[in-house]
Amino acid sequence: MLLWIGANIGTILVALVLLAAVVGIVLVMKRDKKRGKSPCGNCGNCGHCPMRGSCHGP
Repeated sequence: MLLWIGANIGTILVALVLLAAVVGIVLVMKRDKKRGKSPCGNCGNCGHCPMRGSCHGP
């Protein structure tokens, strides 16, 4: 087992960094949702956004 870990340490480290990035992004998105922020940054002008009819309520 230790030999396998030694042979694949680079792959393991890259996978851990990517996993940490994904977890961080998800946590930021959850925090923003709790604060009421929209994905477009709450610019107040959704007329140019292709998702304008689906991200805000009427």
